[in-house]
Amino acid sequence: MSGSLWVGGEEGQDTLPFIPRQRLPEDDPLAELALRLEDLIAAAVHPDEIAAIIESDGMSDAQIRAVYGHPDSFSLAEELYGRVERRYPEPLAPPAEPWHAHLGSCLLRGLVFALPGLAYVLGAPLLSGPRTTLGLPGGTIPLLAGAVTGWVWNQSLSHRAHSWLSLADRPAAVRALRLGAPLGAALSSLAALAVTGPGELPAAAFAAGQCCYLAAATALLVLGRERPLFWALLPLALGVVPGLPSFVGPVLLLVSLTAAVTLAVLTLRGEPAGPGPRGAVSPRVAASVPYGLFGLGAGVLVLYAALGDIFRHGSAGTVAGPSAVALTLSMGPAEWLLHRFRAESLAGLRATSSARGFRGSVAATVTVCIGAYLLILAGLAEAGTRLWPDAPALSGLRLATLLLIGAVLWTGLLLQSFGAAPGAALVCCTAAVAQTLALLLGAPPPTGLVVSGAAAALLAMLVCVLVGRATAHRP
Repeated sequence: MSGSLWVGGEEGQDTLPFIPRQRLPEDDPLAELALRLEDLIAAAVHPDEIAAIIESDGMSDAQIRAVYGHPDSFSLAEELYGRVERRYPEPLAPPAEPWHAHLGSCLLRGLVFALPGLAYVLGAPLLSGPRTTLGLPGGTIPLLAGAVTGWVWNQSLSHRAHSWLSLADRPAAVRALRLGAPLGAALSSLAALAVTGPGELPAAAFAAGQCCYLAAATALLVLGRERPLFWALLPLALGVVPGLPSFVGPVLLLVSLTAAVTLAVLTLRGEPAGPGPRGAVSPRVAASVPYGLFGLGAGVLVLYAALGDIFRHGSAGTVAGPSAVALTLSMGPAEWLLHRFRAESLAGLRATSSARGFRGSVAATVTVCIGAYLLILAGLAEAGTRLWPDAPALSGLRLATLLLIGAVLWTGLLLQSFGAAPGAALVCCTAAVAQTLALLLGAPPPTGLVVSGAAAALLAMLVCVLVGRATAHRP
């Protein structure tokens, strides 16, 4: 039969028509290629993308004709494009926000910073006495000596421990805290004892307890134990209850101090302190010094804000008066606003296309953040003045000085977050020295306003120079 193929026997026997054998996928080079490049082909929006992939794979037109039966890469790409269904990958999730901070945790830290201020109310019987030669109430000098020494040491220790944590070496951070916290408590207690005068031993004992608390709180805060520390400090809240017997205050102080120190000891003992990752570079000790000096300058400025309350009230216990409490309590919102500024500046860096536009965006953001912080500080100062027993009135001069000190603290912390701690430390320490000289020379009260204003202006200039550069905002 012309045009027919017969299989299976001689002519006249049962025959079956020939059915061409279908190639299995593994025998089909085109199917194999489609399977190999399936993900790339499925994500392509045009055959030309597939042709570029084929050419980048090193296939020539001669190979394509010999193996796949298509004249060129474009023809082969069209065939592959039609064979594979479109499947586009899900868009990548946005990168984690490096400056995200939960408002609740920042407010908790603000409470942890402020609650120790109530210790001065409970410990007021220990801080009474005749005025010193400088006109300060008895007990003020050892109290300030221990506090300032402790602030310098613990700020430096906190930075060094955080430096180890940033290198993913938590055991080294724990070792630094195990050694540094007790040593700092001992040194600051000795500093308080060295300037203790006749009849000031109760104040020196209070100052030593304060030094031990600062060391314990530093270890707990670095290791993220704000909540347990808050519960340890909660007994101090009874200091606002009127009419407490005199013996209750020292008992509550001892209970809270014992709880904080015990928590710190248990936390440090429970943390591994063995060798860290191999090859880790040890952070330089000198790098932590500017942070300690900034703590010194900022602490002295806060103390001078409180000294106005001391002179008006006449008791060293007012070292934690409404001005100092407002500043310490405001550190929680200040921390959150610092994180918001860093996050918003990164968003502005992605959204703007010119250096001028970025500088304008950053200037607007920093103005809003520092304005919000100063409003919060003013509200806290007003509330503290109304609630604090026998607190002096919040006069215009006192409020202006307090807000300028707050501006110094916030801009200094902002510069620290950009790694510009030396500049912030230099300005704050210079302002602290100027305030000290003004006090010793008997300068009038507006001198503090001038000094704080000059420091705030200098730090604002440093902030404008630094944050206006896009390269400074790299995460």
